[in-house]
Amino acid sequence: MKFLITVFWILCLVQYLGDTCWASDEKRESEFADGINKTLAMGKAVWLESEGNKFLGLYTETEKLTSKGTVIILHDMGGHPNQRQLIYGLRVYLPEHNWATLALQMPLREIGASIEEYYGLFPEAAARIQAGISYAKSNDAENVVVVGYGLGGLMGMYALSESAADILALVTISLSVPTTENKAAKTLDFIKKIKVPLLDIYGALDVADVVGSARGRRLAAKENTGYRQIKINDEGHAYLHDEGLLVKRVYSWLGVTAAASELAPNPNPNPNPNSPTQ
Repeated sequence: MKFLITVFWILCLVQYLGDTCWASDEKRESEFADGINKTLAMGKAVWLESEGNKFLGLYTETEKLTSKGTVIILHDMGGHPNQRQLIYGLRVYLPEHNWATLALQMPLREIGASIEEYYGLFPEAAARIQAGISYAKSNDAENVVVVGYGLGGLMGMYALSESAADILALVTISLSVPTTENKAAKTLDFIKKIKVPLLDIYGALDVADVVGSARGRRLAAKENTGYRQIKINDEGHAYLHDEGLLVKRVYSWLGVTAAASELAPNPNPNPNPNSPTQ
């Protein structure tokens, strides 16, 4: 009997730890930041704060006097805000098309950690995303878009599934649908809650979980009239063949989405600024 009770409490502890919030690996973050600061040639390093902790962001302004808004970029598992492939391309090329960018350092686990071990960092990731949105708004960005790659996309989904009122749109690149009971990684449930325009990009040769769940993601988003899914042929998870094509897909869709937003009727029209709101 005592043995069974002991086993029961061990199982409860395992379940508890599976949903516990963990702190990011500050040493890894510091090493990435040091390396980035020594070689940074485009944009500027900014230090943001969430829940009392500072983290690195790379802010790159547009090349024109006016801007369509700011794109917040979230890297894949174990990466950093200046990572090649893909993150660097998004960060430096979107400003050429009138979108400022803010690439964020997302929380990290130790080298070799599994994706399941990252789920406990999602609340911290959500706080960082909100800090990034606040920074963009403080720089007069009328439109804010979140672009997440790989695990960064899932972190974005987690952060914005309950409230995405502060953003214009969400873009996910190689979004997976993990087989897990962890509530932090219920991709399809998150997609059903997203009401803002959502662009779902993946490679035809992407990892099996991303390719195999494409139809499930479409079905989950069927009530979102702003949802679009794009499959890029001959590309795998790293998008090594034509990174520029992916970037073009993103800024083209963002341009159309921003234009549609500007044309959308005001849900609370008040033509007379001196009259009380009805």
